[in-house]
Amino acid sequence: MISINAAQEIVLKHTTQIDIESVPLLEAIGRIIAVDMRAPHDLPLSNNSAMDGYALALRQGQEEWNVVDFIPAGLLRTAPVCQGDTVKIMTGAPVPAGCDTVVPIEDVIEDNGVIRLNRALKRGSHIRKQGEDIQKGNLLIKSGSPVRPQEIGLLAAFGWAALPVYRKPRIAILATGDELLEIGSTPSPGKIINSNSYSLAAQLMQAGGEPVLIGIAKDTRKATRDKIIEGLRADGLIISGGASVGDRDFVRDTILELQGELQFNKVNMKPGKPATFATIGNKPVFALPGNPVAAMVCFEMFVRPAILKMLGHSQLMRPKVKAVLSGQILNSGERPHLVSVRVASEGDNYKASTITNQSSANLASLTAGNGLLKLEPHSLLLADSVVEVTLLDPDLGTEDMYYGTL
Repeated sequence: MISINAAQEIVLKHTTQIDIESVPLLEAIGRIIAVDMRAPHDLPLSNNSAMDGYALALRQGQEEWNVVDFIPAGLLRTAPVCQGDTVKIMTGAPVPAGCDTVVPIEDVIEDNGVIRLNRALKRGSHIRKQGEDIQKGNLLIKSGSPVRPQEIGLLAAFGWAALPVYRKPRIAILATGDELLEIGSTPSPGKIINSNSYSLAAQLMQAGGEPVLIGIAKDTRKATRDKIIEGLRADGLIISGGASVGDRDFVRDTILELQGELQFNKVNMKPGKPATFATIGNKPVFALPGNPVAAMVCFEMFVRPAILKMLGHSQLMRPKVKAVLSGQILNSGERPHLVSVRVASEGDNYKASTITNQSSANLASLTAGNGLLKLEPHSLLLADSVVEVTLLDPDLGTEDMYYGTL
């Protein structure tokens, strides 16, 4: 068996970024930008008015100015404004040559085309300078960063109608087992509904991938082989079940028959010991345990970082927080145990509460939790211990988050 960290390193070593595509601006939301995006010009392009008012040259001793023009937003006055003259100007309109100040409407008295100031004003007031917001060549969004609404607005301001992003990897998802039934079937003794394909597909979608559900492979060599070949049409393949060493577990043998290379087939962890990673050609193949919790935990540990790397993410691991344990917890086993916990804020700290039933077949333990706590072998953590928790809930954002390996 290899360690979790070693397994993660092997997965990432054999994972390459997906290709790049151009998508319409609004379709880029949440996608990963594929190149550094830099400002093609200054923003604003020229000095412009920050207020509705009058543009003029402010000179000591001058008390009144003649109004000679009106500049609404969207129009440009090419002729300079002479000393002693002023132009009425709207917010956003370019400030014409010869003017160094904009006086708000409420700060002047106008009479028969002549204005006077009703209070002292500083030269340069209420003018947005060219490039004040962003200068030409400034980095707008770095390659590997997710595109948020803020970036959409920023890039729209520079006129980008489409953006280069990493394509969503299409990952086939296969379940194995004679006991499995498709959704919509009525379960009977000895039969269960195939939930793994849907939980794994949901995890994949949350990570940014596109799931391709290819159904269930019966427990025969031919069915397993046929389905794996079908799955290899996608960018990668996730298999649940059939990866252990039972009499009807054919996944590993089939991978080898298809000229695949097993990179590892056991990980020192609980749940998820039988987790297997292989490559067939340049396609990653993840063979995960059939137990629902084990499959989902293995996805978090190995598949999700690979998907994020394929997508060009700069940060591949889940965020972590320090939390205070609400009760004691024991791992008397030989393997590190990934325990489902519930993290909640409590004053200035975070509390982590363990979930009672940690069976690898008990999906309720994951739905009740929003984090994973790694318990070392033969270890006891007492109540009020400060522990490190990997956050699974993307909505539980805190200023105390940090990143790293598990």
